[in-house]
Amino acid sequence: MRTTRWAQIASRVGASFLGGWVFVWGLVMLGTVALLRAGLPYADAQTAMVLLAFLVWLAAFCWSYAAASALRVWLVLLGGGAAMTALGAWLAPLPR
Repeated sequence: MRTTRWAQIASRVGASFLGGWVFVWGLVMLGTVALLRAGLPYADAQTAMVLLAFLVWLAAFCWSYAAASALRVWLVLLGGGAAMTALGAWLAPLPR
């Protein structure tokens, strides 16, 4: 069964926005935890990761349209974002 052209376009648009957002969310979470463990104050760690997040989201957005397979885009962005979020949550220090 072939998907229609509009379904392929909708899949790419969804992957670029939703998948990119999930990927960047995971990156920010994991990066913030890593910088906290490296000794940076929370505000500095979060600011650094949010500044980096814009560039990463822009790259993920562009890649989602340039990639040969929409399925690969969904798997990389959602899978990578979920993995980074889970790892960041696991490494996050517990409040005292």
